[in-house]
Parts: sequence; structure tokens; C-alpha cells
Amino acid sequence: MSTTESTSNYNHLDKMSVLELLAGINKEDHGVPIAIEKQLPQIEALVTAIVAKMKTGGRLFYIGAGTSGRLGVLDASEIPPTYGVKDKVIGLIAGGDTAIRKSVEHAEDDVAQAWQDMQPFKPAKGDVVLGIAASGRTPYVIGGVKDARMNGLVTGCLTCNTGSELAATVDFPIEVVVGPEFVTGSTRMKSGTAQKLVLNMISTTVMIRLGRVVGNKMVDMQLSNIKLAGRGARMVMEELNISLSDAEELLRKHGSVRKAIDSQK
Repeated sequence: MSTTESTSNYNHLDKMSVLELLAGINKEDHGVPIAIEKQLPQIEALVTAIVAKMKTGGRLFYIGAGTSGRLGVLDASEIPPTYGVKDKVIGLIAGGDTAIRKSVEHAEDDVAQAWQDMQPFKPAKGDVVLGIAASGRTPYVIGGVKDARMNGLVTGCLTCNTGSELAATVDFPIEVVVGPEFVTGSTRMKSGTAQKLVLNMISTTVMIRLGRVVGNKMVDMQLSNIKLAGRGARMVMEELNISLSDAEELLRKHGSVRKAIDSQK
């Protein structure tokens, strides 16, 4: 039996108090960062490959089903507003956009569908595909990375089991084994948390290495609402050591944190 399907270390959950349940879930979550730390060399190798491809015009595709697919779509959707990079990180989920909110029956069982879903984006050899599947055996994901690799794309995976078919299929496997879930088989819990943390690490590090962060600031973020415009003004103020009103004026004039800062150098 795979680790993600193993029986919980806890029993009689239905007899526990609210505090006992919360404490148990929290205790289990403590082990997630430790499991990720063991995989840092594997994550580093994948990130290095992604950066190299993206520097020459390549893109990063996330493919997944269910929770794994939703986490990929979430991470991809946050790249444009955070770093000002459009159409470079693409999240695909089995069953299409409908599956982001509602389960699409049997969508993950089609081994050919992921590659088909990628076709509107015209995948090329300069791209990287990261298959996300806690179990490591989702047909949609396995088929997608197999087809991608066969067509010359770099492939990686993020799974929470060892020795999976998915990991054996890709160039850069990442296996974050977090142990049995608090509720047996509920991989949206620790496994999902691990996947979210690793995706944060991958996309953030890639964007930093691509020059989308200066110092510690998101200088290319989209100023799409009052909160973000205020954050941008404070970034300019701190970087240039000027008043907030002067920073706001520079930001209005130049339209981005990067341009506002560069205008004074």
C-alpha cells in the first residue's frame, strides 16, 4: 500500500473533542517541512532546469487532477499579478476549468488528455512540464509527462510516495513523503500542504533567478487595486529613501515599481 493511502496514526476521530482534533491535525502538519527539507537537492535540480529553459523563452506547465491540479492552477494564476510575467507559467487540471470548483468524474483517468490539453499552447522542446500527483499514479498526469518527454520537453513531478510510476517517468522527480494522513487517504491535508509549499518554493525561486525581484521587492507586480498600489508606493519610498507622496507621484508617472525606481538611478 502507498504511504498516502496508509491508515491514519489516529483512531476514533469521531469520538474526539474539537480541541483533540485540532491538536492532532496540527501535530501531523509539523512534519511537512521536515519531509520537504529532505528533497531540497531534488527541488534545486528541477528549479535549475526550469530557469535555464525559461531564460531562453521556455514556459512551465503544471498538470494535475483534483487537489493537485487546483494547487497547480492556483500557483500559476498568481505569477502574473505578483511578478508581471504573463503566459509563462500555465496550470492545467483534469476536467478543465470546471474541475477547479467541482469534481469532474473520471477526468483523471484519461492518459491522453493532458497532452491534448496542452496543444492550444503549442508545447515546444524549450518548455518544462511538472506533473503533480500525491499518489504518483494518476493516469492524466502520467500520460501527460510521458507524452511531453517523448516530444522532447523536460519533465518533473511532485508526489508524496516513493517508487511511483510517475517518478520513474520523469527527468526530475520530487518525492515528499509526509506519512499517513490524519483522515486516512485525505491527501488534501498533509500531502496538499506539502505540494503547496513546494510549488511556492519552485515558482518563487524561478522568478527571483529570472530577475523579477530586486533586493526583496516584487518590482514587477501589477498595481491592480488600492492595496497593491499602496504596497508599490511603500516599496519605492523605502528603496529611494523619499517621502510617500513623492513615491506615489513617481509611481503614477511611471506605472510600475521597477520603472519608478530606475527613473531615479
